[in-house]
Amino acid sequence: MPLSVKYLKRLSAMSLLVCSALSHATDIGVVGLFPGKAILVVDGAPPKTYTVGSNISSDTKLIDADRESATVMVNGKRKVLILGQTVHRSAASNNSSVVLKAGDRGHFMAQATVNGGSVNMMVDTGASLIALPAADAIRLGINYKKGQLSSSRTAGGVVPTYIIKLDTVRIGDVELNQVDASVIEGGLDVPLLGMSFLNRMEMRREGDQMTLTKRY
Repeated sequence: MPLSVKYLKRLSAMSLLVCSALSHATDIGVVGLFPGKAILVVDGAPPKTYTVGSNISSDTKLIDADRESATVMVNGKRKVLILGQTVHRSAASNNSSVVLKAGDRGHFMAQATVNGGSVNMMVDTGASLIALPAADAIRLGINYKKGQLSSSRTAGGVVPTYIIKLDTVRIGDVELNQVDASVIEGGLDVPLLGMSFLNRMEMRREGDQMTLTKRY
């Protein structure tokens, strides 16, 4: 028995809804931070205040917030965001990605998890490796003096540098293992997200936003 035109139209509409759901993407941007609350922009909608414990979407929840960062749980995975940073996730793509937003001085900052510890890093395509001040390495529990001794020239002169491998570096949905890095004993105030991480990304900049998509 042939299917009716009305039934075929209904089936087509249902198929479109399914395709739309499968290709749904969620963008979560942080525009305000307070103890126990965060002002978020979700999928380009107007900013909305969420309290800790609130559901942002069906698979996303705000689990912590203070004046420094907001922590969301997306599909069982924790993601730490700082002011101006955006997490992008797409169910239609196998490649993880994260969207960073430039700060007031034009620098792109990334809230990273390094060997399980949190560190705020500045994107620097001029740095050949991820670079950590010795104080941050110590805070992260890294015994960097077991690394290869080298040296770096800074504004304060030549300082000891140790070449190491980081077990994991994670930013948003993007995670890399065994990433080369340097630990610098003096002359570096801000951790740098260098090319040992960025070389494995597809980098796309649009205005004050930079999208990093994992290539391998």
